Amino acid sequence: MIFEEKQISLKDGRAAVLKSPSAEDAEKLLNYIKKACGETDFLARYPEEWDNTTVEQEEAWVNSLRTSPNAVAITCCVENEIAGNCEIGFKSGIKTSHRASIGMAILKDYWNLGIGSAMMTELIAAAEERGAEIIELEFVEGNDRAKRLYEKFGFKVVCEKPNAFKLKDGRYRSEFHMQKYLRRE
Repeated sequence: MIFEEKQISLKDGRAAVLKSPSAEDAEKLLNYIKKACGETDFLARYPEEWDNTTVEQEEAWVNSLRTSPNAVAITCCVENEIAGNCEIGFKSGIKTSHRASIGMAILKDYWNLGIGSAMMTELIAAAEERGAEIIELEFVEGNDRAKRLYEKFGFKVVCEKPNAFKLKDGRYRSEFHMQKYLRRE
């Protein structure tokens, strides 16, 4: 699905644009996710795990999101640079179509500027428009900044997966699953 472009104001006074990524953004998106994965241990991959992903594969991924009836991606651009990206995927099975899953990442230079809140607001609106009843997400142990953002929007921890991630230095981190209930019938 296509997200209708929207301009937002950041806490530092700069303007940012929330938009659906396009195939022309593919190379920038790859560079962005590699950088984001290198800035924190709280994302699911290390930067080098993206090395085998080609620009053409990223273009295909972007195009599949744009045409999918079950997903919305939103990229945040600040001064023509990608600052963050998020996605919501809607389940399509008979037993799971009431649920949606989200994920997001923001580059460290853009933390605490309101991008996460702006993207979360749009993801929740997309879920409500679609009629989803439950939104789900995961965060890695120690990512207190993300946890606070999610709690601010009404998400609650519903379970923990101990030792879900093993870092290069041998330490383990739990993954926490959160849900937000939009409605129950």
